[in-house]
Amino acid sequence: MLEFITKLFSRNSGSKNIAKERLRLVLVHDRTSISPQLLETLKNEMIQVISKYMEIDESALEVNLDSSGNTVALVANIPIKGMKRAAVSSK
Repeated sequence: MLEFITKLFSRNSGSKNIAKERLRLVLVHDRTSISPQLLETLKNEMIQVISKYMEIDESALEVNLDSSGNTVALVANIPIKGMKRAAVSSK
């Protein structure tokens, strides 16, 4: 019963946390002057390069900017399905 009540009240904090995370991402993007389009282009190019060497799950791939103090980091979560035996030539 206590677990049900906890889940019931945690829904609001879930929405709160999602909104807080979205606001944080907007602020990071503003501070770094990187547009969402540029971040998407970067993500697509990273997929192309990494796909030469590994099989990845593109649908679960996440690329974000993270701010800590005065520094900004590019954070990529790239699920790897497997390694390719040989690199694919770009010729």
